Amino acid sequence: MNRKARRAAKKILPKNHGGEPIADLLDRARRYREQRQSNAVERTCEEILLYEPFNVQALNILGLTFQESGRHRLAVKAFEKSIVSDPLNAACHFNVANSYHALKRSDEAASHFKKAIILDDRPNKIEALILQNPVVMSCVGQINASSPLPVKVKEIFVPPILNGIASDLFFRYALETKPICGVEFEKFLTLLRSALLDLVYSGAIDATIVQADLLNLTAAMAQQCFINEFVYSESEREIQQATYLRDILQQRLRDGQKIPALLLAVVGAYFPLHDLPEPHLLLHLRRSGSLNDLLRLQVREPLEEAADRNSVVALTPIGDPVSLEVKLQYEENPYPRWTVSTAASTGGQCDFGAGDASRASRILIAGCGTGLHAIEVALNNRASHILAIDISLASICFARRKSREANVGNIEFAQADILNLGAIGRNFDRIEGVGVLHHLADPEAGWRVLLSLLRTNGVMRVGLYSEIARGAIVSVRKFISERGYRPTSHDIRKCRQEIFREYRQRDWASIVRGSDFYCMSGCRDMLFNVMEHRFTIPRIKTFLADQQLSFLGFDVQREVLAKFQRQFPSAVDVLNLDKWHTFETENPDTFMQMYQFEVRKH
Repeated sequence: MNRKARRAAKKILPKNHGGEPIADLLDRARRYREQRQSNAVERTCEEILLYEPFNVQALNILGLTFQESGRHRLAVKAFEKSIVSDPLNAACHFNVANSYHALKRSDEAASHFKKAIILDDRPNKIEALILQNPVVMSCVGQINASSPLPVKVKEIFVPPILNGIASDLFFRYALETKPICGVEFEKFLTLLRSALLDLVYSGAIDATIVQADLLNLTAAMAQQCFINEFVYSESEREIQQATYLRDILQQRLRDGQKIPALLLAVVGAYFPLHDLPEPHLLLHLRRSGSLNDLLRLQVREPLEEAADRNSVVALTPIGDPVSLEVKLQYEENPYPRWTVSTAASTGGQCDFGAGDASRASRILIAGCGTGLHAIEVALNNRASHILAIDISLASICFARRKSREANVGNIEFAQADILNLGAIGRNFDRIEGVGVLHHLADPEAGWRVLLSLLRTNGVMRVGLYSEIARGAIVSVRKFISERGYRPTSHDIRKCRQEIFREYRQRDWASIVRGSDFYCMSGCRDMLFNVMEHRFTIPRIKTFLADQQLSFLGFDVQREVLAKFQRQFPSAVDVLNLDKWHTFETENPDTFMQMYQFEVRKH
């Protein structure tokens, strides 16, 4: 429930209604809906809407009731009205998309499904919505039931099953938009990709004459594989089949022959299309819909990034040996390779915890990576000038492309090494250094360089790995070293499969729950990083004291803060690092992502 809905729920109806709170009427409407008393639901919702015409919850309940009885036009009216009131409500977009889909209004359905996927960033929520498709759920169940025995792909993905999956618009758009996470889903998607490959390779379907839904599903699978950087395991048989089809595609491209759309899509599910010889020739193909989206993602955008490399300004030299190793890692695997940003999609209407950034005229983003955070800060602070630097040219080019997409004009991107930034002769009101210092040879040295650029009373936001929280990661990194895995795509795929088999026995569940595990660059950043330092709160406290910095507080989830305050109820305790250290020791998962906090320079 957002703030507007909470305020509405507290309002009291006029006295002739007995002064009954709207919240009570909403509870009654939900109970009626659970009991399938649709007439009572409608009466109750209409009573609420008489006094609160744009009550999001009442409109959503009413829309779902219309939807369940097949009255999709009325459902659309209710849901669209709720979206006018709360345009960032993912559930309303998802619900209206289902009714548009039932009405065969595919364009409107697609638009709202995509908005729902972008706006709903709760862990595993998208995967839970995918499982609402009984065909997908049945496949996942069969795959789980057969474990640990091999799955017979042809017995599961028979034509009716493939058609049932291919016709699911939400599933396809989810594949095109974000990495799909989870052990069960990866098994399902790996086998689905294999089934699609086998259909084309075996000639079971004509690659030149294929149903639109099956083509769209294959293209969506190719987009998902590019988004996760082809992280799925590949059998020798698959590699042989996919290589054979890629060779056919290359030959047809060289000879100027017609390229079947399904051939292009299935090859793109195993190989990045921009790696083909003369990939620009693919852009001359007349395609529409899902194939055009695939070519944009796998060819047009990578070529745009490659063309951008010569125009990036280098602010400092890069000579430190560790810096050069880190640079090579992120040249090969820019991180994170993201597709959508809620801030970009909403025009910066969301609060991303920018802290004092709204009052800062000059902001430095140190270690901007692929630009996600820099773009979010820029969209929420359009009057500020932002310098975003990174050591990796590939990451910067990705970030520049995404900033153009988001129509962001207040970011200056440049290549630089933090250790040499003291020579650039600039200073800043605010510095963001989240997730970068712990990859330097000497994190404190880099931190001091950044502080030298911060103006008096300026604020710095810092993100550092926690020694306590990363116990499972340390264990996996030791395992990787013992097994001799290298940071190559082949070895990362192989290592991930071992982790899947052993995570329950080795207490590595936190690894496979994290979204980084489900893409190549994320997995390499988390488990194969060439340099990683981990901190403790006492170490942070010592550094802050040495540098005479004021600690302004940790950025933690609301539930974590509430739990902390139950244990340490004094208002000043939230700024007491000793008490946070006690709390983290007793709750080791508190800072699973990172310590994220702000300090002020005096």
